Amino acid sequence: MTAPHLPYRDLSRLADMLFARSGDDDIRLAAELDSVDPDTRRDLLASDLLNAYQVFYYYFREEPEDLERELLMLQPASVLVPGIILREIDYLTMVFRVERDGPVITITGEDEDVLVNYRGKDAYRRGVQFIDENL
Repeated sequence: MTAPHLPYRDLSRLADMLFARSGDDDIRLAAELDSVDPDTRRDLLASDLLNAYQVFYYYFREEPEDLERELLMLQPASVLVPGIILREIDYLTMVFRVERDGPVITITGEDEDVLVNYRGKDAYRRGVQFIDENL
């Protein structure tokens, strides 16, 4: 990621304003984020001002499984730049990360070899489907 386009103080104020407008509602927060300038939004989505769950919901507009949701809620969005393990089942691991162009779901095998990368709004759903079909 590149340096923030706004000073951190201004980015923090913007985040506070978005939270106040959305009232802890994930759907409303995602809509508020849609209205933000794309460069500023990218900065917010990779910052410690949002949690990883809010970023997940913004990109995929769906709820992950309960354990994944809890894990994401406890992590700042900044952990998504390198990526966070969402699930490990048998020999498959699902990692969620955020690149400049958006979300990436990576499925790795036993030796951490990348089996598949999914990008875009349906990446999570496709990753879950891949795991279901390959176990």
